[in-house]
Amino acid sequence: MKRIQKGTSGYLDYKKKVEIIRTAIYFLIVAAIFTLGYMQTHTRLNLLTVVAIVGCLPAAKALVGVVTRLPYASVPPKLAEELDAKAPHVTRLYDLIITSRDKIMPVDCIIISDETIFGYTSNEKVDLNHLSNHIRDMMRQNHLSYSSVKFYNNYKMFLARAEGLESIAVVEKLDTQEQEEQIRRMILNLSM
Repeated sequence: MKRIQKGTSGYLDYKKKVEIIRTAIYFLIVAAIFTLGYMQTHTRLNLLTVVAIVGCLPAAKALVGVVTRLPYASVPPKLAEELDAKAPHVTRLYDLIITSRDKIMPVDCIIISDETIFGYTSNEKVDLNHLSNHIRDMMRQNHLSYSSVKFYNNYKMFLARAEGLESIAVVEKLDTQEQEEQIRRMILNLSM
């Protein structure tokens, strides 16, 4: 299985598969250790039972990762291909689950151009104002400047905005790569 980096299209599906496999292996190891101890002593009161119980901690942690990612799917490949074709000169992030203290907010795509951040989420339950305010607050806390942070539920509006940012990026040809990379890293740190 080819490793997919966080922030690229297909990451959520890849991460779910990896975490399901990891969780299954952890629980199989725990079961094997417990079974080995029981087979040797014919009682569950042995040291390997304690080791198996302690081994349940990382297995349970891996299971939490599976359960939290399970409801969310990756961006459809057509959407990512279309956006990559229409906005190649701006920084794009895909398959994000932005977390705040209060909410978990899935975001299909984020476009970063200079100090402008625009995002799209197909999930109607996401509070767009809360998401925008959370990103702004994190930008302030990390001493990053921004001019606009906005998220859309409407893909056509988002695509039109992405094309507009692409046109601006092509015409102005400013060297904003370092600033965009700082914003990108901050957003990836907010995401599961």
